[in-house]
Amino acid sequence: MPTDAILSTARQFLGVDPTVSITLEPIKRGASGRTVLRVKTKGHEPFIGIHWTDEREDNEQYIPVGHFLKKCRLRVPGILHENPKRHVVLVEDLGDVDLLSLRSRSFDERMPLYRSALEQVDRLFYAKPDKDFVLMPPFEAALYRWEQGYFFEFLVEDHLGLNAEALRKNPAFGELAERLGKVSRHLVHRDFQSQNLLVKDGQVWLIDFQGLRRGRQEYDIASLVFDPYLDHTPAERAMLLGLWEEISDEQPEPRLFHECAAQRLMQALGAYSNIVHNRGDEWYRPHIATAARLLQEVTAGTPLEAPLAPVFAAMH
Repeated sequence: MPTDAILSTARQFLGVDPTVSITLEPIKRGASGRTVLRVKTKGHEPFIGIHWTDEREDNEQYIPVGHFLKKCRLRVPGILHENPKRHVVLVEDLGDVDLLSLRSRSFDERMPLYRSALEQVDRLFYAKPDKDFVLMPPFEAALYRWEQGYFFEFLVEDHLGLNAEALRKNPAFGELAERLGKVSRHLVHRDFQSQNLLVKDGQVWLIDFQGLRRGRQEYDIASLVFDPYLDHTPAERAMLLGLWEEISDEQPEPRLFHECAAQRLMQALGAYSNIVHNRGDEWYRPHIATAARLLQEVTAGTPLEAPLAPVFAAMH
């Protein structure tokens, strides 16, 4: 059992016997194939225990990617103890405050945190893996097509009850995947959204980075700017892009940026629908409508507008 594996690894790390009381608290929502617990015991600072399964290939990447990002001086939790045989890693506890939990604060008050988050994306641009460092397969056309298929299956078919065959055969989706997949030179987090951006000491720290791979930097930026959990206003999105320009000295090309946003929102809609219907977690349900509205906005006037029209109509 994952809990038992974390508990025994924690005892090994602490050097304590079974008579010492240890408390395990669930802290993570929606971690696919992973169990994430806060470990507490008297006389020691709390830390986080993570157990992973083989459900997702990228779960195995957490430890090597964590070491790599720390070496590149990105803000990620330090790894305290590894037990790969039991699929357990113990890491620094960064607390429970993430960007999502601060959404009730004014946007101006949160701007320094967004700057901190986007500076991490910029630092990723300069991170250079060793030649023998094995990353997940890059964001190429096949992976974008997989994300689209995830959207067709779980949002269009399972959630809305529509037939997605016409969407699967529509060339506009394949052409989008081919365009975005032509370049994959930057390292991307792949799930750069408010729940994965923790706040500690006034700075943003990255978690859930095991999906790190080469891809388009714009995908990460779009993930934050068009985050359905935060549902930024158009004015807020413009401010975030202005912040990115200050940091990187460039603005994303608008068409490319909106295509990355569309791709990311399709992936998110597939994920939310899968979690709601197959794991019974209703927390994600209201975010489906938000993500669909954002997808409709970023695909307006594009080749995806017409084929997606029946999907948006069915959302109402």
